[in-house]
Amino acid sequence: MGRIILFNKPYGVLSQFTDRGAPEARATLSDYIDVPHVYPAGRLDRDSEGLLILTDDGALQARIASPRHKTPKTYLVQVEGEPDAASLDRLRSGVVLNDGPTRPALVEPVEPPQLWPRDPPVRFRKSVSDRWVEITITEGRNRQVRRMTAAVGHPTLRLVRLRVGAWKLGDLAPGTWREVK
Repeated sequence: MGRIILFNKPYGVLSQFTDRGAPEARATLSDYIDVPHVYPAGRLDRDSEGLLILTDDGALQARIASPRHKTPKTYLVQVEGEPDAASLDRLRSGVVLNDGPTRPALVEPVEPPQLWPRDPPVRFRKSVSDRWVEITITEGRNRQVRRMTAAVGHPTLRLVRLRVGAWKLGDLAPGTWREVK
């Protein structure tokens, strides 16, 4: 097995080493990681945070990224409103999105986690409550968790990936990385 790097991707950072096409410079992995020949195994949206795996092993990269291998990915998700049992059950059984039904997800409400502050902070509205849920999916479609929570009426406000397969974010601070064996 090749090199494996666990990176806590901050909000606003692209999951790639270069930024092509934007008129203004945006933060990329090269602003944080100076390790040759490693590439992200899967993606994490610019407006999402948390665990990103990088590797120089092409087969491992494909196993992590491909929905065919059903690698579980676990997220802490702050959603707008307070999902009721029916909304959570819809997520658990799979939601129909515009590109087809999702696989069932593991979903549990959780207490607000102790996380680092996000910059910019999530918009706070006195008149609209929010709730945290932990969601584990085995796919990885484009913006899947965000689209799933929106489909059940609870848009995502903040999304932090905690785990990919057996790898965990642990105590990695935003913008830091470590190599694992």
